[in-house]
Amino acid sequence: MTTIFEGAFERTLDTLLTTYGKEAARGTKLEAWLFDDAASRKAAEQKLASFGVKAALRSAYKPLLHFFLEEVDRAALASVVVRYPQHEGAPQNRFLLEAYPLAALVSDAEIRFEAGSAKAFTYDVALTFRDGRQENHAVFAPNRIHTDFIGETLLSPTGWIRLDEGCDKHRECHLDTDYERLFAGTMQAISDHAWGDSEPYFEELNIRVTLPITDFRLPVGEEVISLREALHEDFYFSLLEVFQKKSGRPLGDRGLKPGQIVPEIVFGVGKPTVVVKARPLQATDVEGETLPLDTAEAPLAVAQIHAELAAIDGQPFEARSRAGRPVKARYHKGSDAPVMISGGQHPNETTGIVGVLRAAQALAARTGSHFTISPLENPDGYAVHQRLRVDNPLHMHHAARYTALGDDLEYRTGAALNEREIRKEAERLTGAQLHVNLHGYPSHEWTRPLSGYVPRGFAMWTLPKGFFLIMRHHAEWEARAEQLIAEVTERLAAVPGLLAYNDAQIALYETHAGETGFRIINGFPCMISVDDRHTAPLTLITEYPDETIYGDAFIAGHEAQKETVLAAYDAFQRIMAVA
Repeated sequence: MTTIFEGAFERTLDTLLTTYGKEAARGTKLEAWLFDDAASRKAAEQKLASFGVKAALRSAYKPLLHFFLEEVDRAALASVVVRYPQHEGAPQNRFLLEAYPLAALVSDAEIRFEAGSAKAFTYDVALTFRDGRQENHAVFAPNRIHTDFIGETLLSPTGWIRLDEGCDKHRECHLDTDYERLFAGTMQAISDHAWGDSEPYFEELNIRVTLPITDFRLPVGEEVISLREALHEDFYFSLLEVFQKKSGRPLGDRGLKPGQIVPEIVFGVGKPTVVVKARPLQATDVEGETLPLDTAEAPLAVAQIHAELAAIDGQPFEARSRAGRPVKARYHKGSDAPVMISGGQHPNETTGIVGVLRAAQALAARTGSHFTISPLENPDGYAVHQRLRVDNPLHMHHAARYTALGDDLEYRTGAALNEREIRKEAERLTGAQLHVNLHGYPSHEWTRPLSGYVPRGFAMWTLPKGFFLIMRHHAEWEARAEQLIAEVTERLAAVPGLLAYNDAQIALYETHAGETGFRIINGFPCMISVDDRHTAPLTLITEYPDETIYGDAFIAGHEAQKETVLAAYDAFQRIMAVA
């Protein structure tokens, strides 16, 4: 185990209290924008007020949303007009995205967003209240133009301070916050470390951070404001980019094998701290109770996944992960046209694992059914997800997305296929021409606030937009792909509550991001494209917003996943019967 970097960072709130929380500062007026939670900022305001300092300590993260949460009587609103800023260094809807999910937080007040504010980095807000009052506000959203750790120029939210110390002493400037300094210092240390010249560069790169910042759950779907989660995302994807550049690969290359990158961002009192270590892979799994499969309200323990799989009649086969965990599968042979069914490629997408088991158990009870099932293709990633959920159960945990090699198993090539071998064997056993591959995506907004806000390379995934489907097909299978997606979506439309769920998420998405860009088929967003990478000529990929959900929401998710598998299986049998 090697320590790469460690440090503690003076909390910016404490610095402000030390500097201005004294009698000599009486009469000072200050505004500051910080990466901190509302309770901590309000407590600091009160301490400063006791010294005669009038302070407004605001959020540098999603400042318009926090303005409405902290400074506006939303229940009294009749209408809202927001003119949002635009900047050539960011997507044109960037500041509209930052307002998400404001449209769902103003009750039945009319709200309208318009592009183009009067001042840079400032929202122009016009409020009309039910009693006829009107107010106009300029809501500042501090940003900075900077170069990131791979040499790209970005526009990112940042700390800021404005001071009025009397006697015409007015000044304002960028404020280098603890949150930003911790990220920059850690990234620099990791980037500068001598990693050698060949992949993988480590087994597990662990970034353990404590932040005295609490999460805030919003009363909108699964939305949560979490600076801890945002830092996890910034570290994970920024480090992937650093190692992509080091290896000479293009940005976004999913074949990169740096090793397992695991940011563990947990709550802790006192100064923000970080310890970065290169350490051995962990081969143990988090234990958990057995849940009733059809009504499971949370991700399953690995032991239960294996037990549910073993209950399916058929020939077992398996592969091994990098950390030595088994990748288990079953071949249920019959007279039907064979289908490959898989889950857990990205194991932080948890509803597919339950959905695929439920569907396979239902299919196994049918006469003639013919399929393979591999419910957990990436057990090393799943172990990370189970581990990280202990401290942060609601976070999306993208560190669990890829394998212990750090790659996306679907893109793995070469002789040592490890987890990828499970699909090769399923193809060899069945010659299946349809692969149903169950996935998910974030159930709440996904951001990288210190790296341009919008996740680079994943802009289409930044907001939830309901349950949608991706159909990839060989060129000569286009007609059958269209028929399959039409039949599947028609059947899904009958699942109670699913269309209404989609409609609500799509409406909020379109308010804050614009058109989805998807074809809508029977009420479901769909992407259909020619793709010859896959051996099977038809690949149906599900995308349910499930990172990370529980309770009734989780049940609804794996119900939709199960129904998709069954609908696709049945449609495929009809298609192949006349082929």
